[in-house]
Amino acid sequence: MLQYLVILLDDTSTSFCHYDNSHIKSKLISLEDLKAGIFYAMKENLMIQFVYPDYKLPQEYKDVINTIDHSVIVSALCEDSELKDKADVVVMNGWDSLGKVNFTTDTSYVLRTTKSDLFDKYQSLTHALGNVRRLNIVFTDVESFTEEDFDKYKNVLSSLSEEIEKLYVEGKSPQLNLLTDRMMLDKMNNCNAGWENITLAPDGKFYVCPAFYHAQQADGSEHSIGDVCKKGYSIGSLKSGLEIKNPQLYHLDHAKLCRNCDAFQCKRCIWLNRKTTYEVCTPSHEQCVLAHLERNAGRLLLNNIRKHGSFLPEKDEIKEIDYLDPFEKKEEYE
Repeated sequence: MLQYLVILLDDTSTSFCHYDNSHIKSKLISLEDLKAGIFYAMKENLMIQFVYPDYKLPQEYKDVINTIDHSVIVSALCEDSELKDKADVVVMNGWDSLGKVNFTTDTSYVLRTTKSDLFDKYQSLTHALGNVRRLNIVFTDVESFTEEDFDKYKNVLSSLSEEIEKLYVEGKSPQLNLLTDRMMLDKMNNCNAGWENITLAPDGKFYVCPAFYHAQQADGSEHSIGDVCKKGYSIGSLKSGLEIKNPQLYHLDHAKLCRNCDAFQCKRCIWLNRKTTYEVCTPSHEQCVLAHLERNAGRLLLNNIRKHGSFLPEKDEIKEIDYLDPFEKKEEYE
């Protein structure tokens, strides 16, 4: 059941997830489509998340946006300082922004990073973790992880876990998606694009998520099946309505491995699924292993924190497992 409508206000609106946005030329959504998008959300009882470009919007756009309750997603480089100060989510597109952000406990932060940058610079996160309510780390190159990278990632998670444990002992309780989410969850909490949320793009059309809009190929040339599956596609428009083909494929209960998995914090990114496996409901090996490394690190962190006292609400123990990719246990999952 749909709950959220993400509205990209411009072609250059910041990316806040795994996908890249290579647009450098501004294309602002029309006022007509903005008003229609807000009306659609009101009619369907959807919460709106506005994703902003870095430049200041014209006042008439601000006036329309402020006619409805909404969440604000901006980049750390947004020129509208007043908007940025009130943002619900501030996105850091790379580590250069990390030292320029004045962290507060009223805002959630996203750090988009490559694996190599995280491996080299993760110790720089200590300051941020001590001053934020929530920090999400998002990889921009998940599909490139190797077995050697998995070993490095496990060590990074272990080191970050030690820092978070210290903060809990000090009375703080920062949230880091890679480690603390699994500690708190008792069921899947995935992205759920195409199921619980959809995106309205500046062209007035609906997409499963922003990645599907930005990945469109408009050259009309021949493509291999791999290229076609990396291509974006619309799922309707403000004029024609929502048209999701095979909507059940976006539901957790149609994902054989995922619906029985207990890496509850996994993004289960629909875009990465389609990009790497050609199926929206099937994650790649890389996605699964990363999620299970995080799950296992979260399990150990939970156990370590509890040794210091009752900092966390009671919940079922996270059981120990002997695999990192559920496909290895596919017979048990079917």
